[in-house]
Amino acid sequence: MAASRYTSVLILVSLLVLLTFSHVAEAYKTLPQSACTPRCKNRCSATSHKKPCMFFCEKCCAKCKCVPPGVVGNKQMCPCYNNWKTQEGRPKCP
Repeated sequence: MAASRYTSVLILVSLLVLLTFSHVAEAYKTLPQSACTPRCKNRCSATSHKKPCMFFCEKCCAKCKCVPPGVVGNKQMCPCYNNWKTQEGRPKCP
C-alpha cells in the first residue's frame, strides 16, 4: 500500500515538473520583437565576435520568435533556431 502511495506522489511531482518546464520552453518560443535585442545581448555576451553574433541572433529571433537561454547550448528549447542552417549545413543561429 505504501509503495502505491509513493508511486502516486512521484507521478504527481513528475507531472508538475514537466508542466513547469513546458511553460518555460513555451515562453522562449513566443518572444515579441522588442525582446530580441536583450536576449541576444545575453546570448552573445561571451563571444569576441559580438557584431556578427548580434546580427545573426536578431535575424534568427525575428524569424523564430525565440532565443535559447544562456550564452551557448540549450538550442533544443528553440527548434526553429536550432534547425536553421547555412548553405554549408552549419548552424545559422548562434
